Amino acid sequence: MDDLDPTFIQAPEHRSDSNFIPNQPEEIPVIDLSRLGDPEDVQNVISEIGDACEKWGFFQVINHGVPCDARERVEETVKTFFDLPMEEKIKVKRDEVNPVGYHDGEHTKNVRDWKEVFDVYFKDPMVIPSSADPEDEGLRVVCNKWPQFPSGFREACEEYATHAEKLALKLLELISLSLGLPKKRFHDYFKEQMSFFRINHYPPCPRPDLALGVGHHKDADVISLLAQDEVGGLQVSRRSDGVWFPIRPVPNALVINIGNCMEIWTNDKYWSAEHRVVVNTTRERYSIPFFLLPSHDVEVKPFEELVSSQNPPRYKGYKWGKFYVSRNKSDFRKLEVQNIQIDDFKVVT
Repeated sequence: MDDLDPTFIQAPEHRSDSNFIPNQPEEIPVIDLSRLGDPEDVQNVISEIGDACEKWGFFQVINHGVPCDARERVEETVKTFFDLPMEEKIKVKRDEVNPVGYHDGEHTKNVRDWKEVFDVYFKDPMVIPSSADPEDEGLRVVCNKWPQFPSGFREACEEYATHAEKLALKLLELISLSLGLPKKRFHDYFKEQMSFFRINHYPPCPRPDLALGVGHHKDADVISLLAQDEVGGLQVSRRSDGVWFPIRPVPNALVINIGNCMEIWTNDKYWSAEHRVVVNTTRERYSIPFFLLPSHDVEVKPFEELVSSQNPPRYKGYKWGKFYVSRNKSDFRKLEVQNIQIDDFKVVT
């Protein structure tokens, strides 16, 4: 990544200085989950989460229960991996047949990201649809790829993912309660979940004014949990006006954001916000997102409890697994057209 290949160059309207106003005092909420231990404060926490999901689609949590040492083990281990020579890293390189492992050519909105990643499925092995064809009912089994070095890579990743998944399901219960729904309203959608977690490495970039670590996008999942280091670079687009805000690194916090599935389930009440990652010329950055995904056979559509004659469904339903397989096509090459988006399922009124 020493030279800036033209495939990394963002359109002017999507570069790091676009619609970004520095030194803004407003920030996404930081919510202390230890307050859930106080019966008199539980409802306040639930309300704060709901407000954050509606206004921003993002918030941070502290005292969340994911052990700091588990996160640190992953960070230390993956730094060793990413420092390996390329000939070692590509031994576990992912491809269109098995979309987990190492990758350094991901595209977002058909522009290459300035990063390298390592992806791990939470369930190993995992079952996904054979193709994006709606008529094809075939399934296939995919397995994680694990490097031989550094030792302890798999153990560190699996330990962290177990803690992250537990927190994700806990947050899902709080989000459900914030909507006035039963605590476990979402649980049946994750019996054969397709969740995965990723380690992102953003090297220093010679032209951060032209390239992005990740271009503007919305997550397709239910909710995402992100551990980011102290370097920073994550930005979110505010729902009310589209202005970009930095997400300040908070020690030991996790950044939580709402994905497309939740936006559709809530019929647009909760917001799947666009976000991006800016890079710099001097410091590398690491982050670890966990993406909570439903089972492949789940149909994503607005909840009946949240629609009415005054608030009719704003989306047609779609099968999660088929959507996932279709979206993955753009991870490996630039497409001539934009890949499938949730807006493709909006009901025309």
